[in-house]
Amino acid sequence: MPNPHTAERDDMDIPNDSMVYEVTRDVLPLHCPLQGSSLWNSHPQVYIPVEVTGVAKCPYCGCEYHLVD
Repeated sequence: MPNPHTAERDDMDIPNDSMVYEVTRDVLPLHCPLQGSSLWNSHPQVYIPVEVTGVAKCPYCGCEYHLVD
């Protein structure tokens, strides 16, 4: 059930689990949630080893990161 106080708002961030981010090597080591993420959908900070294969998912929210050069 949607929150009646926020259901009609369009100024809130999209939840991380529906996001795909392209990141560059200058942000390594990469962590999720990213700096500036909203607190309402945050989880404990976890480091994402995107440099290993070039693609990695957050184990908490499922947000996908792609390393671009």
